[in-house]
Amino acid sequence: MSGLLASDYRLPREFTRPSEEHHATYPLYIAPDDSWSLASVVWNVGQRTPVHGHETWGVVGIYSGAERELRYVKPAASEPGRALTPAGEQVWERGQVTVCCTTDDDVHAVTALGDQPTVGIHVYGGNIGTISRRLYDPATGAVRWFVSGWDSPAGE
Repeated sequence: MSGLLASDYRLPREFTRPSEEHHATYPLYIAPDDSWSLASVVWNVGQRTPVHGHETWGVVGIYSGAERELRYVKPAASEPGRALTPAGEQVWERGQVTVCCTTDDDVHAVTALGDQPTVGIHVYGGNIGTISRRLYDPATGAVRWFVSGWDSPAGE
């Protein structure tokens, strides 16, 4: 991933287009057996994801812009209704790569920084558009399940 980001590789324009409503997740490749997927994820200026988990491993490289990742400690199943504990933050900038989501306990939110959209190239250990994942209310620890789906690069 680092080599790709340091090269002259350019994503087609339609895979770097932000959405006004929410961060966009564009499929670049989905393995026929859904064992892994490659995506372009685009946040418009100031957009933020909810606090969430991935339920699979992931590798993220920042293609353009910058993002702030806020990590949280997931509450134990024996402690429902407990607020999430902040576990640190990291700013990721163009060319940097991070391994995320290595366990089911990895919970985070991502915010686009700066005055341009943030574009990341993401590799996941599954079809991230079809995996049932957890959303968290950081104040209460309440969990809601969701499937993110995929956005169309053509804007359909």
